[in-house]
Amino acid sequence: MNRSDKLSLEQEFKIARYRKYLYRLNSSESKKYLIATLKQMMIKDNVIKYFIQNSSL
Repeated sequence: MNRSDKLSLEQEFKIARYRKYLYRLNSSESKKYLIATLKQMMIKDNVIKYFIQNSSL
């Protein structure tokens, strides 16, 4: 059974790639990357909320 709180193998691989990339960044670059990522996550949340509120089930 696939649980929604677990990552897939593909997602685990992506995490490993990002981890390798992030370890090469300096502190300033890391902060900029984190802020950009958080902004994308907030936009994604807003899109999901919009579709849920405007869906006709």
